[in-house]
Order: sequence, then C-alpha cells, then structure tokens
Amino acid sequence: MSALTTTSPVVVTAEDEEHVKRIWKAFWILLILTIIELALGLTIYYIDLGADPNETLVLTIKGVIAILTLAKAFYIISIFMHLGDEKRTLILSIGIPASLFVWFIVAFIWDGNSYKNLRNTDAGSRTYIEQVPHRAPVPPPAEKTIKSLD
Repeated sequence: MSALTTTSPVVVTAEDEEHVKRIWKAFWILLILTIIELALGLTIYYIDLGADPNETLVLTIKGVIAILTLAKAFYIISIFMHLGDEKRTLILSIGIPASLFVWFIVAFIWDGNSYKNLRNTDAGSRTYIEQVPHRAPVPPPAEKTIKSLD
C-alpha cells in the first residue's frame, strides 16, 4: 500500500512579509522600552541605597516609568489587538473610557490617602493631638504584718 501525500505550496505574499516586519518592529520597540524601564528601576534602587536619597528625583523617575508603561500598553493595543488599523471613532470609543479608568484609579488613590491623613481628627476640624494611653495608678504595696505564733 502506498500512501498518497499531497502538499499544497505555501504562498507567501508581500502583505504577509509586511505583517512579519511589523511584528518584529513591535518586538524591538517593546524590548527597548522594557530595558529603559528596568534601568530606571535599578536607578531608583541605587538612589535609595544612598545615605541621603533625593525624593524629587525618585518621584520623577517613577513618573517616567509610568508614562513608558502606558506607552507600551497603548502600543500593544495598537499592534497586537489591531486597534491601530481601525477607524478613528472606534479608537476614541475605546481610548476615552480607558483613560477615564486611569483617572478613576488616581482619584481612588488620592481619596484613600486623604482618608488616611484625616482620620482621628474629626475630618480636619481640629488638629490631631497625640493621645497618651491612660494608665490607672498603681496602688502602693501593702504593709506586711508579722503574725506571731502564740
């Protein structure tokens, strides 16, 4: 018995080659952005190891890392979820709620921090007074009586 095998030729078009080039380009861009983020994270680590870390510099670097992360997210959405190929109205109908979601996260963090700072101060109407725990006075030791054995 002989087995008949038929193979169909694989046809690679110029459009397929363009898709492959686009994916490799996305890979290299995302790799470079990730390496930059890691380098900035290590920079923060070494700044914090120092005797007097600069808080403003650390916050600035964290902001840059957040912006790079959002850029990567939008690039991934554009390339791999094919949102970049869609019409402008569809992009805006997805992008605006996504940006509102980021705003909600920032608002909730801000509100939580406010709650943490205002608790135990009657919502800011009086200044916070550190309360010393009240301790009951310790009674003096009782006098010892000597019992005589009569």
